[in-house]
Amino acid sequence: MNGVIASLRPRFAAGLAFCLCLSLAAAALFIAFTASSSTAKAAPGDSAQHLGVATCAGSTCHGRQEGDGKVVRQDEIKLWQEESSAGGAHSRSLRLITGARGQAIAARLGIGDPANAQMCLGCHVDNAANRGPRFQKGDAIGCEACHGGAQNWIQSHYTVGASHAQNVSRGMVPLENPKVRAAVCLDCHFGAAGPGQFVNHRIMAAGHPRISFELDLFSTLQQHHSEDADYARRKGRTDDVRLWATGQAMALERALTLYSTPRLGTEGVFPEFYFFDCHTCHRRISDEPDARPTNVANPGRPIPDGMPAFNDENMIMLSAAARVIAPDLGRRFDTDARAFHAALANDRASAVAAAARLRETASAMADAFARRSFGRAETFAIIDSIAGEAVSPRFTDYEGSVQAVMAVDTLLNALVNAGAVNGGAAGSIRAEINRAYAAVKEPNSYRPLEFRRALGGAARTIRTLR
Repeated sequence: MNGVIASLRPRFAAGLAFCLCLSLAAAALFIAFTASSSTAKAAPGDSAQHLGVATCAGSTCHGRQEGDGKVVRQDEIKLWQEESSAGGAHSRSLRLITGARGQAIAARLGIGDPANAQMCLGCHVDNAANRGPRFQKGDAIGCEACHGGAQNWIQSHYTVGASHAQNVSRGMVPLENPKVRAAVCLDCHFGAAGPGQFVNHRIMAAGHPRISFELDLFSTLQQHHSEDADYARRKGRTDDVRLWATGQAMALERALTLYSTPRLGTEGVFPEFYFFDCHTCHRRISDEPDARPTNVANPGRPIPDGMPAFNDENMIMLSAAARVIAPDLGRRFDTDARAFHAALANDRASAVAAAARLRETASAMADAFARRSFGRAETFAIIDSIAGEAVSPRFTDYEGSVQAVMAVDTLLNALVNAGAVNGGAAGSIRAEINRAYAAVKEPNSYRPLEFRRALGGAARTIRTLR
């Protein structure tokens, strides 16, 4: 298992850290059970015919058993099907809903066989409307679910002299663009406004796993290609910090957009609780005279006690990054974020208006992050910012803390991948990262102060690598 992941991109993950990353990725892949019919597509307007995985699986294309191709690996199908790693999770996504857990969730929802329920197929299958003769539902999330229907580019993409730009002009999705990749991934790994791709609170109450998204980490776990000199010439090298930061901004933008959509933002007389931090409500309840509240005051959320808090995991990460990369924009972002939280205590109209302002700022941050490269000093500074005194008091709940430890891990590995930190040295401090992961291993036993100490210890140890 570890060998396959290591061959894709060194993460220096061991034991608990890797297991947590894998479980989060698996949970995210289980996004499925939504309210009506769906057409899951790689990109808006993807009306091209999806030809199916078999079309890509020839031994002269992507179906080799060894990654020894002259231009690309050519064993991409094997990696996509790998049973022992997260790299094969997309090919297994249909099996997730046909197993015991999927059947139990479907029974609670009263939707019948989940393998035929459009509520599930929106994310667990490439549910393209335009299917070629070799397309198979059993392929689950196949190549074209992410790369776009291949009808118009399948021949040009292997023609001698063809360019990536030409392929994109014919409908291939440019996943090397961080904003494009985030938009594609978020459709299933967070949710979309289209029917069939939104996991509401009722679905989660039926047993669907909690949704978590981190673009760079999930991209690593699903990476089926090698970033060699040819890849860099055609598409440029991946800037992992840029991918992480852009993903955070796009995730918040998506959350605010969906929250502002009337049919998704409410559920009967209640707000749609999917958008809120689970653990502000799911706490131990006691009416004993000596009972004490278990919540911890959060300086980023100016809301009254007793109100559920909007899930601000991406807001916290963006605030930490902006303090280093774009301080002026960061101050505007913090102001808008606090105003949004405060508006939630008023009424929906005020909250939606505040969400629009915050979404605009998040979009500006996504643009700013996607345009720039991140150097060694900036990456170290962002790690310090995440664990520093200005941001760490906001780690009062499980969701934000999971994002924080994933971010520190991602940023450390970005330094290694860029050659800014020696891999052996990074591996030697793995225990500190693992202690932070251990602090978020079990959501029901999460302790904010313990987590902050663990994260701070990891950041201080990473600082020694400067």
